[in-house]
Amino acid sequence: MNLIYFFLYDLAIQFYLLAIRIASPFNSKAKLWLSGRKKLFDELKKNIPQNDYIVWMHCASIGEYEQGRPVIEKLRFENKNVKILLTFFSPSGYEQRKKISDADYIFYMPIDTKRNAQKFVEITNPRLVIFVKYEFWLHHLLELANKNIPTILISGIFRKEQFLFKWYGKPMLLVINSFKKIFVQDENSYALLNEFKISNSVLSSDTRFDRVIQIKNNAKQFAFIEKFCDSSKIIIAGSTWPEDEKILIQYIRQQEKSNLKWIISPHEISKSHIDSLMNQLGEKSIRFSQNENAINDKQILVIDNIGMLSSIYRYASIAYIGGGFGNGIHNILEAAVYGIPVLFGPNFIKSNEAKDLISQKSCFCIHNEPDFTSTINQLLNDKKQYEQCVIDNSGYVKNKSGATDQIVKYINKEILKNKSD
Repeated sequence: MNLIYFFLYDLAIQFYLLAIRIASPFNSKAKLWLSGRKKLFDELKKNIPQNDYIVWMHCASIGEYEQGRPVIEKLRFENKNVKILLTFFSPSGYEQRKKISDADYIFYMPIDTKRNAQKFVEITNPRLVIFVKYEFWLHHLLELANKNIPTILISGIFRKEQFLFKWYGKPMLLVINSFKKIFVQDENSYALLNEFKISNSVLSSDTRFDRVIQIKNNAKQFAFIEKFCDSSKIIIAGSTWPEDEKILIQYIRQQEKSNLKWIISPHEISKSHIDSLMNQLGEKSIRFSQNENAINDKQILVIDNIGMLSSIYRYASIAYIGGGFGNGIHNILEAAVYGIPVLFGPNFIKSNEAKDLISQKSCFCIHNEPDFTSTINQLLNDKKQYEQCVIDNSGYVKNKSGATDQIVKYINKEILKNKSD
């Protein structure tokens, strides 16, 4: 590979590390990012036995973990001697999942230098490595290839505008050929890789479909929320940002005499943000953490914790998913799996499922408050349209499931067959 590319890549990594260090006194995530990697190799040596049969899964953050989780669970169930090493790049992923039982060992991934990659692979000695979605770390991938350690990518998604397909991304594209298999989410990704002579891909689906079905089948019940909902129609707004909440609040204020009830679960649950939201919503709102209070006259429930949202969509008649007026919508499948119509803002370019469900007219993009009002009112008043949305969304998620079985079947047959050696 071109030495200039290595030099530029390593330079970019060092600039990134410098930026994190500069930001750490002022940014809690940057501080966690650094502190979590201190003495990382000492902790790895202390905790990971050399004779374990390690399957290493790496996820960027919590969203990628949710994609990889069904594969972890199925692999462990079908291969009792396998030990799962789970790594995260982001503090948000690591901090939320550092004590889960789905993996045997959970650590940060070291920053991608040649020396770090060599040390990490030597200490952990993985027999199989699984990267999720689009994690491409040059030195780690090269070290795994040099050691002939089988490495696969699951739920991969590729777009022509990605740097990989630009002139300056060609060296990294060559590294992608080191994957033993790339399981891609859609036909466009499969065709794009083949166009660029990447022949180790196979058309699969997104393991998130399997994950949301798991969540639905095991959804928790919340007595307080059931009491709050009573017999009312419920609109749940999940992972909302201030831009989303502005539209919701405008509509809610116009519906003061409505029998509708609302559950709002903001993306940001800091005290300052929750306080601000409650002030805007007024006296008809209540926080979930105050659920001992009387709720007979309450119209709006604000979820001020993390971890409930994917289960409480079960109570919704309609869902609104936040993020579409910012960097991009959050996971709409967590709501769509229940068959309910889903609304979201205009930035859904990276969501294949949003495009699919818009095209079949069971989910809806809104651009402003008038859009939101007309769409909500149409769904509430047109029973035939609503029922068709329920059928279409449920069917879509069911038809897209199965990637986990496909991936684990491949792993068991092609890779783990020699695990007793």
